[in-house]
Amino acid sequence: MGMDLRVVPAEEWWNRGRDSSHDGERDLGLMVTDFLETGSGGAANGDSYCSSDSDSGFPDPSYLSDKIQFLKYSMPQHETEVLSAVRTLMLTIKEKDLHSVKSGTCNASCIRFYLAKLLRLSGYNAAVCSARWQGGGKVPGGDSEYIDIILSDTDVGQDDRLIIDIDFRSHFEIARAVDSYQRIMESLPVVYVGTVARLNQFLQVMVDAAKFSLKQNSMPLPPWRSLNYLQSKWLSPHKRHLGPISQEGPGMFSPGLHRQCAENLKRLQIAFYAEQESERFMKKKSGLSRRIKPERMRIHGARAAP
Repeated sequence: MGMDLRVVPAEEWWNRGRDSSHDGERDLGLMVTDFLETGSGGAANGDSYCSSDSDSGFPDPSYLSDKIQFLKYSMPQHETEVLSAVRTLMLTIKEKDLHSVKSGTCNASCIRFYLAKLLRLSGYNAAVCSARWQGGGKVPGGDSEYIDIILSDTDVGQDDRLIIDIDFRSHFEIARAVDSYQRIMESLPVVYVGTVARLNQFLQVMVDAAKFSLKQNSMPLPPWRSLNYLQSKWLSPHKRHLGPISQEGPGMFSPGLHRQCAENLKRLQIAFYAEQESERFMKKKSGLSRRIKPERMRIHGARAAP
């Protein structure tokens, strides 16, 4: 669930104060150590945890960038409306609101739970989902937390489940990323809102981009950036929660108590503003191009007339 966007060595990532009682995290910690020591993450029997793809055949970065743009803006209307609601609500959250969720540090769970609460007050069937999976084969064990919304379609009698990840880009940080990968990653939506099917397409593109980037530095794909591991974060069995998972209740507002969460909230809100301004600029530029082109044609035609 890492909320820090800095590219950090795997050792530092593992020592970020995570709860070492989780079996999945211990498994991943051992795998990270093994990967760093052997350069391949190989198990005792010689199996490799890194990508087994051939050296050739990597998709062109420009193609992957175009695919990201297509996936980002090919949202149906109901998903666009949810995304707009999420953005608007995220920008209303204040640091003191985080203390109304629970006291103590919580690795940004307070942001997710408060946003889910605001979504429910807005009429959405929203909850925080916690998932945990056991490691096996080439997939390290781990755990994850995100929001989902269940949309009911009374016309067809079916429910549609939308995944909401408020810090989507943070899942794809890699070491020594080449410029093309960095640009692709920064073009991802700040928050992901959409179906599992579209999420899978994003994940495949980012894994392909990571393979290309790492290959430029003669580095293998680490197991915690593999497609199966990334899919486990959102596709593993999960439980939905309306309130904090721990029994620790809300606390009084105290500066510094949620300092890390408050910093993450501020960083995300700045990213939301930047993303919205970029989209407004692109729409304005697109509209200006449509207006200017006919005018240029008219002037050109007038000059060409005898």
